[in-house]
Amino acid sequence: MRLAKATLIWAALATAICVPIAFGAASPLLAWRGPVYVLAGFAGIVALGLALVQPLLIAGYLPGLSAYRGRRVHHWIGGALVVAVVVHVGGLWITSPPDMIDALLFASPTPFSPFGVIAMWAIFAVALLAAFRRRLGLRTWRMVHMSLAVIIVAGSVVHAMLVEGPMETVSKAALCALVLAAAIKVMADLVRRMRATSRAERLARQ
Repeated sequence: MRLAKATLIWAALATAICVPIAFGAASPLLAWRGPVYVLAGFAGIVALGLALVQPLLIAGYLPGLSAYRGRRVHHWIGGALVVAVVVHVGGLWITSPPDMIDALLFASPTPFSPFGVIAMWAIFAVALLAAFRRRLGLRTWRMVHMSLAVIIVAGSVVHAMLVEGPMETVSKAALCALVLAAAIKVMADLVRRMRATSRAERLARQ
């Protein structure tokens, strides 16, 4: 029974990520795009999928992974997310530098651009601060990480939903909804644990 449940969870996660990629690969819009642009677009889709995996890993919701292993994989997936974002932005820069300059300067007329740029900088900030998390202290790191995660999730989801590209609408909306739901669930659980810890510490000092 436990094996069947674990298999179902992993299969559902793979489906949630792979179906939008498959629909995107079958989009007729790709026929008019060059390989660099296509690579950049799919890097963005992969980044959105990794944004779903990250909270599930750190919260221990994925079966077969110990708490320690889940944290280690979370760190590696975080690195992969940074790479995916760099490929996404770099590919778009190569195909259209003026558009990317406008986006980075928040001067782009497209409504999705600022949300993507904000999410990008938040992802880079998390990656940078992760190197100093021991100096920050666990509590401070969690608060900063959680705040930036909110920006990443909100920015990424709005950015993805506003972009009219090869991603199929229904599967894209489903993936975005799952990313939001996972982030909200994990953050709510983390806040409850932090409050319980603080309450226990206060009682211990009394």
